[in-house]
Formats: sequence, C-alpha cells, structure tokens
Amino acid sequence: MRLTKFQISGLAAAFLILVLAVFLYQTKLFFFLIGVAFLVGALPFVLVIVHESKVASEKEAMFLEFSRNLVESVKTGTPISKSIINMRNKPFGVLDENIKKLANQISMGIPLVKALETFARDVKNKTIARALTLIGQSERAGGDIGEILEAVTEAVSVSDRLKKERKAAIQTLVVQGYIIFFVFIVIVLVMQYVIVPMIGNFEGGKSLGVPEIGNLGVGGKLGAVKQGGNIVPGEMANAFLYLLLVQGLFTGLTIGKLSEQNIKAGIKHSFALMVSSFLISTGANILWGA
Repeated sequence: MRLTKFQISGLAAAFLILVLAVFLYQTKLFFFLIGVAFLVGALPFVLVIVHESKVASEKEAMFLEFSRNLVESVKTGTPISKSIINMRNKPFGVLDENIKKLANQISMGIPLVKALETFARDVKNKTIARALTLIGQSERAGGDIGEILEAVTEAVSVSDRLKKERKAAIQTLVVQGYIIFFVFIVIVLVMQYVIVPMIGNFEGGKSLGVPEIGNLGVGGKLGAVKQGGNIVPGEMANAFLYLLLVQGLFTGLTIGKLSEQNIKAGIKHSFALMVSSFLISTGANILWGA
C-alpha cells in the first residue's frame, strides 16, 4: 500500500511527539505523549479507511443509476455499446472517469467484454465487478440483453436495499455497543479510584482472602505495587488504561463486523472508542490521581 502525503505527515508528527516524550521520560507527561503520538499517527489511516468506505458506497449508488439508464436506452432498441457511448458525458459522480474510459475503449473498437473487464478492475468494487462480469458474459452468450440488464440492475438494487435495511436494523445494536462500553469505562474508573484503594488500604484484606494487590501486574511492571500499604497510582492508572484500550479496539471491530459485515469498517469505531478511553482515563487521572 502506497502512503499518501497526509499519512506520511501524520507519521512524521507522531515521530516528533515520540521524540518529545523521550525527553520527558521521568515526568507524568510521558505516557500521555505516547498516547497522543499513537493517535496522531493512526488518525490519517483511519480517515483514509472512512473515505474509502464512503467512496465505495457512492460507487455502488452511481453504478445503479448508470445501469438503470443503460436499461432504458437498450430497451428503446439502441445497442448496448452505442448506449454506453451516448452516456459518457452524463454525470455519474465518482464513476465519471471510469464510464468515459469505458466509452472511449468501445469507440476505439475494443470488445465490450474486454472493456467491461477493465472497468471492473479499475473500479475495485466486488458488487460492481460481479454485475459487470454477468453483463459481459450475457453479451457474449447472446439473448435479450435488455432483459438481462434489467435483471442485473434489479439484483444490484436489491443488494443495495438489503445493505441499507441491515444497517438500519443493526443501528440500535451499535448504539448499545457504545453505551455498554462507556458503562464499562465507568465501572473501571470506580474500581480504580474507589474500590481498589479501599482494598489496598484495608489491613484485614489478607484474612478475608483478598489477593495481594501488588501481584496483579505482568512482570511486576503493569500492575499496581504496594509501598507501605498504599497502591502506587501511576502503575494502577497505566494498567487500567491498557485494559480500556484493548477493550475499545476489539469492541470497535465487533461493531463494524455486525453493522457492515466487514471488520475493516470497524476500525473507525475502534479508533473512536480508543480515543474516548484515552481521554477519559487521562482526564480522570489528572482530576483524581495522586
């Protein structure tokens, strides 16, 4: 994948923030700057994915419009090749250049099937590619091309309608996913700033079977440690922050898979949840942390 200037700029900005974080290693700003660097570096990639998803939806909508116009033209008795040439100057949004290229290839004498294959390859959309392949094969096999085009257009229309209906139906579940995640954040913050300090300072904790809080870490670094019976706030804040970030990552991917049947579409949800987790956890640490 080739990086755009926008993505390279984001990575450069993230690198500069990391360099600044190195100079502030012994301060409270170190982990905050590390998180900011990650967010700044990831933001351009997330925006590109969101833009690609939007463009893909626009391509399918414009192809549906193109197919309907093509059906109307063919049904009047105009050959499909001539119909495509006649439509090259009509506005079809993101598909303008692709349709003009298709019409120009047909004008130059390139076979329709070959031109449609090039069109499908340039558009880079599975739904459109399947429809174009079916049109090309139908033209090659012969028959009533008008009826075939109408059937293909109807199939694309039904597919688009089903996607929209599924997205609308699942929207409530997406909202519930966000609500559940923010409830989880509240629970974690209550544990971090209320319950765990109470347990850590409770002298009778061992007699009640409460585990040693200092043993909760990974390798003795991520977990909280006890110094004279008190929990180190910085270590505890980091441990819960990592928990929220991991939860936000996988929650977002799950939401994307459920709503759009595509894990890649969940990256934007993961990014939003991870940013929210980072900002809420950092803000809470500033307000209530020691």
